[in-house]
Amino acid sequence: MAHSYSIRDLTRELGVTARTLRHYEDEGLLAPERRGLQRVYSSRDRARLTLILRGRRVGFSLAEMAEILDLYDAGDGGMAQLHHAKRKFAERIATLERQKHDIDESIKELKLGLTMIGNKLAERVADAAPPPRLKMTGYSVMPAEE
Repeated sequence: MAHSYSIRDLTRELGVTARTLRHYEDEGLLAPERRGLQRVYSSRDRARLTLILRGRRVGFSLAEMAEILDLYDAGDGGMAQLHHAKRKFAERIATLERQKHDIDESIKELKLGLTMIGNKLAERVADAAPPPRLKMTGYSVMPAEE
């Protein structure tokens, strides 16, 4: 017997809102059964939702996730889905690596900027310090006692 899940079951287990589940249903990503007004999700829906959430976490759009998930039903034992997913994953890794490089470069620039700002502030504090008070004596100039 196949296991079934209510909206409440999936929201608690996977940390999503009921609104998110309904949105994914509206987008055609999930297809729960209806028992009266209640939605009943299958193990297949739960597995699809898990894959959708993983895909979203790494930056795939819902359209990209739909492409990958819809290929499961192609009738070739999932081979088309696996090949397509492999290509999409490789593309996403390349994009994330480019972004990581850009972020690393931005961090270096910001750190350099912080150092330069710190140096400027130190110079200005030193320049803004009042000159030392001096006391004239008969023989030389001495620092004044405070």
